[in-house]
Amino acid sequence: MSGTSDAGGARDRDDEGRARSARPRDGLGRPLPYGTAGVERQPEGVLRTPEQTVVEAQALLDDGKPFHAHEVFEDAWKSGPDRERTLWRGLAQLAVGLTHAARGNATGGARLLRRGAAAVEEWAAGSAVRPYGLDLPGLAGWARELAGEVESGRGEVDARERAPRLRGRTAAG
Repeated sequence: MSGTSDAGGARDRDDEGRARSARPRDGLGRPLPYGTAGVERQPEGVLRTPEQTVVEAQALLDDGKPFHAHEVFEDAWKSGPDRERTLWRGLAQLAVGLTHAARGNATGGARLLRRGAAAVEEWAAGSAVRPYGLDLPGLAGWARELAGEVESGRGEVDARERAPRLRGRTAAG
């Protein structure tokens, strides 16, 4: 990324001139002060296969980084086939919903979790197959349950502990 920090008052810009914050971020994507060690950011605009997308996003979710998983899903949403946009957008919304819930934003977290659940359910209703091994009914149920818990104020949400299993629970999990 080219650009400047906040020292000169100019906005950070990427190589194409788009505004991009170069500030480091924590595991939930929150900006940290310049010069602070942060979590490595996900590169934007990466073309991945659907399998690579699911595997990479699951690893990020398992590591307590739902904001970063959302960016992986967003790449698939923006670069994938039109017929899958609702699927990938819904998965991105689930990840960013978990992000907001873990940040303590109950209203935004619950809203995005429910919106993501509706999107993956909408996509699943139009498909007789289980895309890329994804457990869409299970993800929708997980999101609605977490949304209810977040709204009820039952305590802090740990993103790592509450990460969904994109392909469902295994016998050992």
